[in-house]
Amino acid sequence: MNEIRKYFPGLSEIQIKQINALYPLYKEWNEKINVISRKDMDNFYTHHVLHSLTIGHYFRFSAGTSIIDIGTGGGFPGIPLAILFPECKFLLVDSTGKKIKVVNAVSESLKLNNVNAVHERAEKINASFDFVVSRAVTNLEDFVKLTKNKINPESKNDFKNGIIYLKGGDVSKELQNINKQYKVINLSSYFDEEYFNTKVIVYLY
Repeated sequence: MNEIRKYFPGLSEIQIKQINALYPLYKEWNEKINVISRKDMDNFYTHHVLHSLTIGHYFRFSAGTSIIDIGTGGGFPGIPLAILFPECKFLLVDSTGKKIKVVNAVSESLKLNNVNAVHERAEKINASFDFVVSRAVTNLEDFVKLTKNKINPESKNDFKNGIIYLKGGDVSKELQNINKQYKVINLSSYFDEEYFNTKVIVYLY
């Protein structure tokens, strides 16, 4: 939590309280439904919460922005981003029902009125959004196919609507066959923790 306050000093008391509540909520749910590896729970705030929030350092979404988190798993990056951007609308989607059960329980406990979560395959979601976010669900080429017709053409932010994808390692090969403009952001350029040395954000627009 100290790391998060270091990088996001402008958090409100409500946001701090919500982020503080994440660990006990996920610890409790993880004992019933394994959504996060036991080993990773020891690094919960760095590996899951802060990693999700890195998007919010590079992209400041304006009020009313609509965001879909495809393959959200237990709610990452969607839940931390919904805390950071309470005036944005989030749809969290996963094809595994028990994971969505956890997402719904967590968002309800935190009173995140800007979050909806559905148990569905991404291809079946017939709606468009300003941004698609995700955390290394599949290779980028396949992921771009999943987002077809899901991105609004008109942008309301200072940056173009598109895909914001959290990924680890070298992504150059995965980008070779993608017919979109893109930017690769190395998280180690701002975030000091060793975990981020190999982590990137791929922004496709």
